Amino acid sequence: MRVYEIAKPNNPKEFLDSLGVDSGGVLIIEKKMDLLFIKIENLKTPAVNILKQDALSVGAELAVPSGVILCEKEFFDCLLIGTKRQLEILAKKELAQPFGLKKVANTLKELLKAKRFSLKIMGVINANSDSFFSQSRFQGKEAILKIEKMIEEGADIIDIGAVSSRPGSKGVSEDEELKRVSDILDLIKQQRLYERVAFSIDSYTPKVVKKALESGFKIVNDITGASNEEIIKLTSFFNAKLCIMHMQGTPQTMQKNPTYENVVTEVDEFFKERINKCSLFGLEKKDIILDVGIGFGKTLEHNIALLKSHHHFTHFGCELLIGASRKSLIDKIIPTPTEQRLPGTLAIHLKAIERGANIVRCHDVKEHYQAIKVWEAI
Repeated sequence: MRVYEIAKPNNPKEFLDSLGVDSGGVLIIEKKMDLLFIKIENLKTPAVNILKQDALSVGAELAVPSGVILCEKEFFDCLLIGTKRQLEILAKKELAQPFGLKKVANTLKELLKAKRFSLKIMGVINANSDSFFSQSRFQGKEAILKIEKMIEEGADIIDIGAVSSRPGSKGVSEDEELKRVSDILDLIKQQRLYERVAFSIDSYTPKVVKKALESGFKIVNDITGASNEEIIKLTSFFNAKLCIMHMQGTPQTMQKNPTYENVVTEVDEFFKERINKCSLFGLEKKDIILDVGIGFGKTLEHNIALLKSHHHFTHFGCELLIGASRKSLIDKIIPTPTEQRLPGTLAIHLKAIERGANIVRCHDVKEHYQAIKVWEAI
């Protein structure tokens, strides 16, 4: 007999299947294998006391400040801890409770509906001369050779842009952007490369987006987060997907003292509003990818908070993209020049995958492919 500890399986169902657990047992046990941590802010004191007792009754736990029992304040923050199965039972109980607990119950039900998507690597091609990482810049036939290489290295998606969005970067006219990227789009269409890999256009200008979609592109990567209805209409018309990224401000202003009361809940509200907006133009959740916008109008603390809570955003039922490749938050943690930030990038991206991300936007496809395969195997 051997007895030893193992890490929580990344895919509980596959692990249970490998043990030979019957299908009915898998459904029950899988829900008991995920321990979830749910932060609840500004909950009325009577509700905190009720939730504490109800959580304990189903085997879960509610961490509360001292002073709750004596009702020292009107509102308290607390931390709900439990398995998926326990929280499902608890959500049903709280539907009948007062003091705002019905809202807590409905939010819990939504959070527990997280959907799994297949992992994809998105390689980056920049058709401009001022992107922050010089080794991502390519033009014309050179870009096609790089695309071919990325496909061989394991890319599932290639993201092509012609305007830098680094902090403080200058915008260009729509015609100039189109001029920069046109040759690449034409070559992709002529060589039917879109039959080998999915292509994404990193743009928020209608002329460029329209030409890309006409050239076989299937994703619009919009850093302005669906702010322009024309972009939403084009995406819907061409039956493409829209990546909605959160950014506070513009590339020119976004890092000038970005401020949030709670970055996680504010990004969540932003996604909710933009998803509803897109639905008016025929885009369903399956057509939408969400990107919290690491480095776009966020301090290091904001970026880390979003990464720690990344799994929260799975409740929308949309694919989640993480794009922290070689970004300056790595330099803020440990001073490192852009060219040497691959290890930090891999650390961030693997943790984001663990927390719900399924599309990884990166400059280094080969290294990410290897890292992800090893991570999956472990």
